[in-house]
Amino acid sequence: MQVGNFPGLESPHRRIIRAPINPMDKATVVSILPKPILETKITIQPGVFEIKPGTFENPAVLVVGSSSWWREIDQDQPLLEIPVSSVQVADSIVADYCNGLLACDMADRMPGLFYVPGEYTVEKLKKDHTNMLIKAKAQQKAWYMELVRIADILWARTNGNPLAINDDARLACKELNIENKPWLGDLQTAALVRCVACGSLRNGQFPICQTCKAIADPALAKQLGITFAQ
Repeated sequence: MQVGNFPGLESPHRRIIRAPINPMDKATVVSILPKPILETKITIQPGVFEIKPGTFENPAVLVVGSSSWWREIDQDQPLLEIPVSSVQVADSIVADYCNGLLACDMADRMPGLFYVPGEYTVEKLKKDHTNMLIKAKAQQKAWYMELVRIADILWARTNGNPLAINDDARLACKELNIENKPWLGDLQTAALVRCVACGSLRNGQFPICQTCKAIADPALAKQLGITFAQ
């Protein structure tokens, strides 16, 4: 036997072959989040699920079927297929994407992502589940507002560090038509530079180091008309 071979895998009865699939086992994942979603589950097959950006007016839908995973019994028996229903797959897509997102509590504040049992088109979804779309819109708006609130706090606590702002917070401002936030500027423009006096990171848009109070950029200070007492 060569090093690296796995005993039995070369035998026909060790191959991973799915049993006949129930064509009626369908669920529909719905997204009104205006960004693409890619969820990969390496333990099941099929395990790659991609959802296009959606809106309340034109939600994105992804119809999923059942998946399977395989359990090892022993080297002399075929791998045991464990089916996973479409509802379980859809629930996993929603939960795995949303869980852990900043400001998401999976109840009142979360992205507009949910699922319904069965196969739905956008038209049928709007007709039969308008209440779920309205609920998802309210949850997503509450999530957006919380993201903006947290971004304001982080911006103040980090003395204007653009790296502290979550990309979802910028998306939230765009969706809420908020344009007056100082942290909405270009990330490159607001990049941090090192102070020539103390070496600490400072916002390059301001001439004075907030750590040592030195005039780190005299040219910018002169351009802005800032004068200092002697």
